[in-house]
Amino acid sequence: MSDQNAVKMTPMNYDKDRPKAENPVKIEDLTLRDGHQSLFATRGRTEDMIPVAEMLDEVGFWALETWGGATFDTMHRFLNEDPWERLRTLKRYAKKTPFSMLLRAQNLVGYRNYADDLAKAFVERTAANGLDIFRTFDALNDYRNFETVVPAIKACGKHFQGCICYTMTEPRLGGEVYNLDYYVNKAKDLEAMGADSICIKDMAGLIAPYDAYEIVKALKATVKPPIHLHSHFTSGMSAMSHLKAIEAGVDIIDTCMSPYAYRTSHAAIEPLVMSLIGTNRDTGFDIKHLAKINEVLEKEIVPKYRHLLDDTKLSIIDINVLLHQTPGGMLSNLVTQLREMDALDKIDEVYKELPRIRKELGQIPLVTPTSQIVGIQTVNNVLFDDENERYKMITAQVKDLCYGLYGKTAVPIDSEVQKKALKGYARGEEPITCRPAEVLEPELENAKRDVEGLAVDIDDEIIYAIYPVTGKRFLKWKYGKEEVPDDVKPITLDQAKAKQELLKKALAGKLVEKKDAPEKGENLRTFNVFVDEDHFEVGVEEVGGTPLVSYVQQLQAQMPAMPMPQMAAPAALAPVPAAPAPAAKPVAAPAAKPAPAPKAAEAVDGTPLTAPMPGMIVKYEKKVGDSVSEGETVVVLEAMKMENALPAPVGGTIKSINFGNGDSVAKGDALCVIG
Repeated sequence: MSDQNAVKMTPMNYDKDRPKAENPVKIEDLTLRDGHQSLFATRGRTEDMIPVAEMLDEVGFWALETWGGATFDTMHRFLNEDPWERLRTLKRYAKKTPFSMLLRAQNLVGYRNYADDLAKAFVERTAANGLDIFRTFDALNDYRNFETVVPAIKACGKHFQGCICYTMTEPRLGGEVYNLDYYVNKAKDLEAMGADSICIKDMAGLIAPYDAYEIVKALKATVKPPIHLHSHFTSGMSAMSHLKAIEAGVDIIDTCMSPYAYRTSHAAIEPLVMSLIGTNRDTGFDIKHLAKINEVLEKEIVPKYRHLLDDTKLSIIDINVLLHQTPGGMLSNLVTQLREMDALDKIDEVYKELPRIRKELGQIPLVTPTSQIVGIQTVNNVLFDDENERYKMITAQVKDLCYGLYGKTAVPIDSEVQKKALKGYARGEEPITCRPAEVLEPELENAKRDVEGLAVDIDDEIIYAIYPVTGKRFLKWKYGKEEVPDDVKPITLDQAKAKQELLKKALAGKLVEKKDAPEKGENLRTFNVFVDEDHFEVGVEEVGGTPLVSYVQQLQAQMPAMPMPQMAAPAALAPVPAAPAPAAKPVAAPAAKPAPAPKAAEAVDGTPLTAPMPGMIVKYEKKVGDSVSEGETVVVLEAMKMENALPAPVGGTIKSINFGNGDSVAKGDALCVIG
């Protein structure tokens, strides 16, 4: 290869003779954001990042990704952590390396487009709190959604990295929609907007090595900003695609430290460092220093999160992603939703329906939030449609998409689907063609009024403005207005180890002292017990008023479990006495909070409106005493971050309301009674 970026080997002694590369490839580390988001359900806590933050700062990374994506949501919703405080804290430990975030353009860190005033304030506060590089993408690659945030980024003197979301309609690069010309033209658009760098964002690991070579070559020949490749490992191709992109002259590559790499995460940095030693693209990184970081992660951090990793899957890759193009986080959302609805047997139908819905919704790329929009609508179609009608339960986000509130799709949305989605839509039944935020009213001032007396600064107000229900709940936790639930509190390493020991004993049948079993009596009762993703059937019989465990039998799971971003950390085995942990400081495994029983309708005459799926109450549109017509929306239920407007099954008067805003409900719970 005569190309100046081609790999050239030089015989050398690693410790003594390693020359400085002519054109070292730059590396962005994703461990502190996309790594734990992809593998451990975004449950990484700030306290577990501090031990390696200074060490990561010494490596020489181009940037550390520390924020954005699902972190803002998960931190305040599941971890009782202030997202802004994470930035400030990590900046105190990693002072040299720039911090990067994933910004969903006008979606910010949420799941809808927010008003311009809120978008501008969010960027300004993010920069003030320590962010340096704004990796900015739009799920539809509609750059009109950049028109507010990009000037704000530039005004703050920060780095604007413009993304092109990578997707396909063919098995490999090409076709009528997402072809080489498409990506080249998008790169030109980003350059014209003043992008400081351009990122090919391959969220599902779809880019093949030779396609990566062609795209990088074409972009390097067309635009001036540095080219950055972000490709998940899901399909198993990304490490090979990295090398071909490097040959083509890519400037920056994304990787993770190996304990946070592979599966649905990213390729590891260490093999790449060793592969490039002695070439003109050598990173210059010290592999021994990287090994020290890995030792801390492996021994002190990862054990706290291992229960969230899918250890039941033999392969660390998923070739099916090349067929359905579903990113790993979206896959886990779908599996979680189906599991909670006792419908995991429908997963194959979901995979079959998903490409059809994606096409009907404009062949949109599958990346947050469009991945959730398509995924949850697919679940709804599979579970609620029948031979006479499709799209019987349409989420609010699909309606917004059909109206144009997310932007312009690559191909037109199916006209029949669009018409059905917009029937009775509050903003109007004719879709818009303007920039989406132009039809949105300013919202920051209203948010400030809503949390007056609770929020103490603009950062608090922004948390609430983006996430009104869970954001207000977090602020109440933060300022002691409500007790913090046990399931969002951190656990220690000793507790994590005790939990693992408990699981090992359960699997080995050593949880109870073995005695001669008495004969099973007529009062024997059977219970299901869950330890993380393992399922046991336990027989219990009352003897003298005391329940005794008579047997523990592990059952075969229905299918491999997956990381579940929407679920709280799985509980330990509670109904069976646990042996003390062998740790130096014995700690009992955290007790499971009993699952709430389905709430029955109150003792009033009438027809209950029941939850068709598990979720969280966003708001009731009616109150007790209000009249309601059949089919009129009564309550909005959030399931997997998508909102479903639940209609009244009958006309009448609201006799009782059984839950409040922010309450979690199970499938079948009576949300209200109409009489």
